[in-house]
Amino acid sequence: MTMSVEKVIGQVTLNRHWLAHEPGHLWVYRGHIDGIKGQPAPGDVVEVLRPDGRRHGLGLFNPSSKIMVRLLTCEDELVDEAFWRSRINQAIRLRRRVVTGTNAYRLIFGESDRLPGLIVDQYGDVLVVQTLIYGMDRRKEMISNLLLQELRPSAIYLRNDAKSRQLEGLPLERKFLYGEGPTEVEIKEGAARFFVNIERGQKTGWFCDQRDNRLVAAKLAEGGEVLDVFCHTGAFGIHAALAGARAVEGLDVSEEALAMARRHALMNRVETRCLYRKVDAFEEMRHLVKAGRRYDLVMLDPPAFARSRQALAHALAGYKDINRLGIKLLKPEGFLVTSSCSQPVSDEAFWTTIQSAARDAGRSVRLIERRGQGSDHPVLAGMPETRYLKCCIVQVF
Repeated sequence: MTMSVEKVIGQVTLNRHWLAHEPGHLWVYRGHIDGIKGQPAPGDVVEVLRPDGRRHGLGLFNPSSKIMVRLLTCEDELVDEAFWRSRINQAIRLRRRVVTGTNAYRLIFGESDRLPGLIVDQYGDVLVVQTLIYGMDRRKEMISNLLLQELRPSAIYLRNDAKSRQLEGLPLERKFLYGEGPTEVEIKEGAARFFVNIERGQKTGWFCDQRDNRLVAAKLAEGGEVLDVFCHTGAFGIHAALAGARAVEGLDVSEEALAMARRHALMNRVETRCLYRKVDAFEEMRHLVKAGRRYDLVMLDPPAFARSRQALAHALAGYKDINRLGIKLLKPEGFLVTSSCSQPVSDEAFWTTIQSAARDAGRSVRLIERRGQGSDHPVLAGMPETRYLKCCIVQVF
């Protein structure tokens, strides 16, 4: 698909409520719009005007979404093939500077790369693409062609099964956009090797955002007994075993994920030190506390407890409960590596919750390090939504 300059179809005028939005934010909600001129269709490029009538920028329009406009640029520039190529190349250059020791990473992170609604993950020479908004979905062939020209991958797989697409009025689909081959790809991450299922695995197949946290946590594992809660396919625990953990116990509710964890232990030759059990994490942790089990390192990586601010109170109660149990399961001077991928939970709220959990557990803690998502998931200033992963490393007495 070749593309000339895209036509700007219509205008969207912002209202005074938009003025309260954080500068640099790329989302324009329905409630921020005072009026629409012309007849823009879903996915069209529209001109965005400020309340005083001055030009604010250009964005992708979708009348069916709560977020009616996703801003592409506030500069005086054309949206053409050179525009898209430049944004993609900026993302590629950044990853080549900041990503080391792996061939699995996030190549394009949506709004953080000023490409709203576009996710691209690279696994070896395979790219997995998600187009999460109407505007990007309309342009997926063009984007695929640009990626082919710049990176020469062996295949591009379209992983468009995220439920958020339905809010945009888009169908769910999974298929190869370019090339073909197995949907299971072997990757390397530090000293470890893993399989990524690009068709069925969570997200696009792998949690690239936790890579650096896994490597840092592993340094605390040498010679110790490790409990890996919500272990999924075993990445945290495998790294711990490779770093010299005496024993790793992984808990998860998914038998499919645990089967993959066992494969990972075998391929990394740590299967004799890794035990995986299908259990409810909360119930099993309570059972372990009552049984008097204690570990040198406990790692907690639960799924998101809050998708919206309305669920925040419930989420914080869940985080407090699981961290209280994790703290109780630690030996004196043991380490807790605990994560939250709930974007509405702030760094401060998460740390406050850990402290509260420690008080309820009757233990003292000290914070060793606060961490977040990997550098391949940069945070765009003005868009707190792009900062979602929190990871605290805590020592317990």
